[in-house]
Amino acid sequence: MKRMPFSAAIADAPLRPFQIIVAIFGLALLVIDGIDLQSLSLVTPLILDEWSIDRALFGPALAASLFGMGFGSMLGGLLGDRIGRLNTLFIASMIFGSTTIAAAYTNNVWEMSAVRAIGGLGFGAAYPNALALVSDWVSARHRPHAIAVLSVGIPVGITVAAEVLPLLLPDHGWRGAFVIFGVGSLIFGVLMRLVLREPPPIYMAKGNTAAAQKSAARVIDADIELTPEPEDEADPATGERIGIFHKRNTRLNIAMFISFSAATTLVYGLLNWTTELLTSAGFTLEEALRATSWQGILSMIGGISAGFTVRTFGSRGMILAGASGITITIITLAFMVEGLDGPPSPSQITTIVALEGLAVGLVSMMISLFYVVMAHGYPSACRSGGIGFVITSGRVFSIAMVFAGGWLLNLGGESFVFYFATLIFVALLVFPAAFIIDCHILPARKQEPSS
Repeated sequence: MKRMPFSAAIADAPLRPFQIIVAIFGLALLVIDGIDLQSLSLVTPLILDEWSIDRALFGPALAASLFGMGFGSMLGGLLGDRIGRLNTLFIASMIFGSTTIAAAYTNNVWEMSAVRAIGGLGFGAAYPNALALVSDWVSARHRPHAIAVLSVGIPVGITVAAEVLPLLLPDHGWRGAFVIFGVGSLIFGVLMRLVLREPPPIYMAKGNTAAAQKSAARVIDADIELTPEPEDEADPATGERIGIFHKRNTRLNIAMFISFSAATTLVYGLLNWTTELLTSAGFTLEEALRATSWQGILSMIGGISAGFTVRTFGSRGMILAGASGITITIITLAFMVEGLDGPPSPSQITTIVALEGLAVGLVSMMISLFYVVMAHGYPSACRSGGIGFVITSGRVFSIAMVFAGGWLLNLGGESFVFYFATLIFVALLVFPAAFIIDCHILPARKQEPSS
């Protein structure tokens, strides 16, 4: 009988079918999360007409889920470390599924705002626990790829919602579409809970060796006896259980608070204000929407690419390269937009659209890379809580950028210099992670070969 931690038992093994199923369920859940999250903004014009209200009055309903997600990410992450990732994901799916159904029966802004704020708790809790669940089940070798794929789950869900809703609206209306989405979420949550299992490290951290062995039997040989993950054991000096704010996580926490928050602030600042920026600069709405389309496409490409390159180039090198690319792209975009004198020419339109897409693609690559680093750096005992803490921090600054973007665009009169200056300053805050983090993923040339 061989004795080793679960991470060592799967370190050099190929992916087993159950691990692939876990990754598929994790991705599918985030896609569904994205569908439910985006559904309200897509049908806002229909609701405004039905309720006969001005769009300015509907802002609280649209912002409510963002506030809920901020709390949900942190609370859901902590809950995932305490009661398990899978149990928390089940609760999250029940929350956002049932509130999506409840939203179909609202009749005013404040009812919708209350329902969406509660739903935001589920939306927020899903992300850190899906990442942690898959991270715990796959080896360090496969983890970057898995996390990078999961990181585009919500953007894919947003895209799916935009494609599916027009098919549902003629026969079911927005209320019926919400019920369909919500029921689908509830069914998927139940199916996920029945098919998947908690990762063995969760059971080992709680001292439940029998449950850990039973769970691990799906992917490891029967002659392996599991031991606790070394990183999950109590601090030998103090006897303190390693949590989010343990000293071993201090530099990772600081780096992610600064640089992950900067990256998410950038993506919200770019995505939410591109159309207004470009139409104010002389673009037609159709031309401006081309930029948002390319932002969506390159966002998914950028997110996936991080996982397939970080093990080759290492996380420090990629952060430096990515932060440099983001800064240079935004500076170039600023000069191009500020240099417009009247309606843009076809070549100017193509260049600016490409720069808007590239900026979001690079920022998405950074966000995905930071998720990979967090999954690598936080021990299993506090992985979902750590990721949740970082997401919550980023959400605060992102919401601030959403509200401040219009003010920044107006501040310069006909110039957008204050908007771009803010984006450039925030882009520079992506760099510190390269120097503060003390648990970087090494490039392939520096990694020790597996024994």
